[in-house]
Amino acid sequence: MGGTVKQFLARRNAIRRWFARIAVLLGLLVLLPYAVAPLYRVIDPISTPMLWRVFRGARIEQIRVPVGQIAPVLPLTVIVAEDARFCGHSGIDWQGIKEAIGDAHGGDNLRGGSGIPQQLAKNLFLWQGRSYVRKLLEIPLALWLDLVLGKRRLIEIYLNIAEWGPNGEFGIEAAARRAFHRSARNLTPRDAALLAAVLPNPRRRDAARPRPVVQRLAAIYERRAQHSPQLDACVYRDR
Repeated sequence: MGGTVKQFLARRNAIRRWFARIAVLLGLLVLLPYAVAPLYRVIDPISTPMLWRVFRGARIEQIRVPVGQIAPVLPLTVIVAEDARFCGHSGIDWQGIKEAIGDAHGGDNLRGGSGIPQQLAKNLFLWQGRSYVRKLLEIPLALWLDLVLGKRRLIEIYLNIAEWGPNGEFGIEAAARRAFHRSARNLTPRDAALLAAVLPNPRRRDAARPRPVVQRLAAIYERRAQHSPQLDACVYRDR
């Protein structure tokens, strides 16, 4: 009997140690992005979608460019389209999230509301798709990225790792060359608006051959950018 009890206690302790190790490992995985993120002030990161394509042996086209070598109308138009309060919040557009929750219809139909820092957190450290768990992980990461990177570097990384084409085109330079056969520094307001309209679904939308929905969105973004020149002030102030 005593031997059975000892075996049971030993097995229980082994299970507890196993769970403790798993908990420590998960904790380290959760904390790792917070340790890595400050390095991205000087190191150019790779996104999880890009890593996934690498593992699959799929094509990737990316040419990194500093934000200072991108036509200024492009960051402005992307901010207009993706996160109009980018310069005013500290990583989370709480008003946008509140509006998105109010528009949701229950179940898993969690809609947008993610600003650029949240999208960057997802692309750098998390997974794609819609998930409340991922949203909860995004929030503190977005706040941390905004704090340690600053607005200028944050938008620069975002524009360089965003997926912008159906065949592994990542970043604005690859997107501009594919769609318009010119550098990102030479984009016109119409070009920028078309590229901004493509961002939510670059595998189905095409700036080179825009369908009516893309053309309508581009017209809206171009007009808003023309009337909101101050929305990107933090990008050029934060150096």
